[in-house]
Amino acid sequence: MSQLLNIPLTPIEQQLKTHAILSTTGFLIFLPIGVLVPRYTRTCTNKWFPVHLVIQLCISAPVIFVGWGLGHKSAGQLGLPHFTDPHQKVGLALLILYILQLVLGLGIHWVKIRWVARRPPQNYVHVVLGLVILVLAAYQVHYGLYTEWTFATGGLHVVPNSAKQYMARSSRDILGTLWDWFSISTPAVPAGKANDWL
Repeated sequence: MSQLLNIPLTPIEQQLKTHAILSTTGFLIFLPIGVLVPRYTRTCTNKWFPVHLVIQLCISAPVIFVGWGLGHKSAGQLGLPHFTDPHQKVGLALLILYILQLVLGLGIHWVKIRWVARRPPQNYVHVVLGLVILVLAAYQVHYGLYTEWTFATGGLHVVPNSAKQYMARSSRDILGTLWDWFSISTPAVPAGKANDWL
């Protein structure tokens, strides 16, 4: 009905829309790009880390922190208690996991621990934690578009189907895409570099 009347978004809806765009962009566009940099360049060059660092920290972090801050601010403006519903709890968990991932990544790069195996366990933890963050972010965006928007705004404006369809495809396909990245690129690892690709 609101489409027939062409009612503009309220200021809080505009703020929530910005929160959604920034959070989605940070977690589901910039972070995956940053994941692909070492994935596809580390077998060819040892200069991948600065690019990975810039994408994951200098580009993604401001977008993620501003997006998260707008969500937190919006909940307060709507009079909602903080961290009581699933979207707020998962958002906080994602932010904490992202910060831990940054600290772990910096630690892996700058604090070298002698280890018997080629790769120390923290490298594998870094990879698994990154995958957990991506999957959790896909769930979070889906939940925000399908459930939280209507709950928080009262449903005056519906989320456009184009956004919902995009996220439905993205959420469903993110695991398949991640699997494809690993399965396609694994055979392309040069001989003698098998331990360097992770």
